Amino acid sequence: MYPRRLTRRDFMSRSAAAAAGVFLTSCIGDRLSTSPTPRPSFGATPAGVDTRWPIKHVVYLMLENRSFDNLFGRYPGARGTSTGMRSGVEVPLIQCPEWLPGDLPHDLASWEIAFNDGGMDGFAFGEYGRYFAYSQFDRADVPNYFGWADEFVLCDNVFASVAGPSYPNHLFFIAGQAGGAIDNPENIRTRRLNDGRVFKSWGCDAFGDDVYVLVRGDDGGITKHGSCFRFDTVGQQLSRRNIDWASYSADPYEAGYIWQAYSAIEDVYGNNELWDEHIWPVDDLLRDVEASALPSVTWVTPRFQLSDHPPFSTKHAHNWVTDVVNAIMRSEMWESTAIFITWDEWGGLYDHVEPPKIDEVDLGFRVPMLVISPYARRGYVDDAFAEFSAPLRFIAENWELPLLSPRIRRSHDFEHVFDFSKPPRRPDPRPHVRATGRFYEWPSDFPGWPEYLDPEAPAIRYP
Repeated sequence: MYPRRLTRRDFMSRSAAAAAGVFLTSCIGDRLSTSPTPRPSFGATPAGVDTRWPIKHVVYLMLENRSFDNLFGRYPGARGTSTGMRSGVEVPLIQCPEWLPGDLPHDLASWEIAFNDGGMDGFAFGEYGRYFAYSQFDRADVPNYFGWADEFVLCDNVFASVAGPSYPNHLFFIAGQAGGAIDNPENIRTRRLNDGRVFKSWGCDAFGDDVYVLVRGDDGGITKHGSCFRFDTVGQQLSRRNIDWASYSADPYEAGYIWQAYSAIEDVYGNNELWDEHIWPVDDLLRDVEASALPSVTWVTPRFQLSDHPPFSTKHAHNWVTDVVNAIMRSEMWESTAIFITWDEWGGLYDHVEPPKIDEVDLGFRVPMLVISPYARRGYVDDAFAEFSAPLRFIAENWELPLLSPRIRRSHDFEHVFDFSKPPRRPDPRPHVRATGRFYEWPSDFPGWPEYLDPEAPAIRYP
């Protein structure tokens, strides 16, 4: 048995590929496309829908596991730092390696340890957090992130929507709420199919015995809930208005499908029409951008290896994001597009700003957010408080959608970071930074790791 149905689009795509004698079409560099033609439109064309502002396309892209201080702590003019508090002692933040030897703890319990009752000094724990939690990059490592901050908008007061890991934050990414979820699902198993492909999901199609996620109710009590929810999403709102949208993610047999948040929404995953029309492989994204075929609203999550999630390369992730932004800039869509780029949570990496308390859901640590658009204010550092609901408020205001959740209703709408009185600025595509190795091949001996750290040993040897 396959854990996910063969959809109409799967059948058509495979049939076309078989007729052509191929299953994957290779494009420029590491880009892949699973079909030769761009995504068709499902709803009114973006240009044909009235909008509040001259924005006809929103692209909301979420990467993984970086705190603000890790990526932008050294950015001039932003609320960053090059030192941190470690168990009550101030320490310098060291240079963060491009690749890490392993992942850092970042579940809900890890958030509590790092937060340390507001002390913000408990990040250095776990096998690799001890070495790398207090580390950061500089402009030379991620020049295009810094360059986009120079030319567009960097937000330095954005927090993850939920204290803890990816699952609840990705639900906020599409809905402005997480149904009370506070952690990643438990008892998830990875399944190897008969044809050798590997499947793992956190959604309605999750595989495992007694799969559940912890949810906090309105009374503060914590209970178990399945990994499938029935609350409304912004995508469903758009469909009811005949406004086209898409969510691009790793496909079900690629690492990273766990971040396809719409798979956790029963009324999307269980609806053949909605799923087939609006859920697309991220390997098709550049093809569709180059054809100017994106819908009005597009959510994007990468393959795991290009997501910036430790231990994988930050520079390869940076180059993939550069490809996406460059392609949009070179397309016919650029003059009517707003791109929001963020990271889903802190990933175990230090940040010095204590999250505020705004409601019964604890916020996570601070994460970067970039706003790139021909109308974005040049070199503007935005210090307005926000979490992942803020781009959804922008979408709601632009297309006159009802405000879906309390967080969206409370949020600002980002209008202040744009200047719509001026003509759109010309695009400014940027080159890649030199990255080490191949994005999908983790190195076992990357220079920059401490000599006493042996990632292949069964236990870490401490000095």
